[in-house]
Amino acid sequence: MIRHRLKRPPIILLALLAGALAARAGHMHQPAAASPGHAAPPPLQKLFGGPFTLTDQHGKTRSDKEFRGRFMLIFFGYTHCPLICPTSLATISAALEKLPPREAERIVPVFITVDPERDTPAVLKDYARAFHPRLVALTGTPRQIARAARAFRVHRRKILPQQHEDGHDYHADHGSLTYLMGPDGRFRTLFPYGISADTLAQRLHTHVAGATARHPGPATGQ
Repeated sequence: MIRHRLKRPPIILLALLAGALAARAGHMHQPAAASPGHAAPPPLQKLFGGPFTLTDQHGKTRSDKEFRGRFMLIFFGYTHCPLICPTSLATISAALEKLPPREAERIVPVFITVDPERDTPAVLKDYARAFHPRLVALTGTPRQIARAARAFRVHRRKILPQQHEDGHDYHADHGSLTYLMGPDGRFRTLFPYGISADTLAQRLHTHVAGATARHPGPATGQ
């Protein structure tokens, strides 16, 4: 089963905290964890995020360190997801298109699979074509994915239908939050499932414009 038990704070408490922060991000223009270009308070900075080394849809090894200097908009999901994943990725894609080009280029949309058994680079490559052209889709070994999910406090659980106990046909229960990581690699804020593209674009503009004002510089590409 693709499930990992956290040995740190109880998952229920973490989920409640994440939900509260997501609600604040969705209803307040400048919450403490989402003020223009500022990092979240230290406790929250350390709660979400961490180093990862994974493989993208082109078979290239990608590390979190290579995205320094740009924002990462990260969503965890899987290609067989019937609703939440395609909806969230479509919202991310639409929000990036609503931003001024120079701001959009400072944000790297990242999709990390929670189903590495089926989501190979080839599968991710085909899937990513349906969304933003700069989407970085990542997979890895089960251990690598477990480490990344643990760093972002993403719950994952394989659900096996009774008629397919062999495991070839299953769904994955997983978190539905979208994470914004700053140019320094630290957590900035998160966005709830169901946020509109307009609202997401507005929140992203607030963060990117603030960071650009203090540290102007050209985008470095994908």
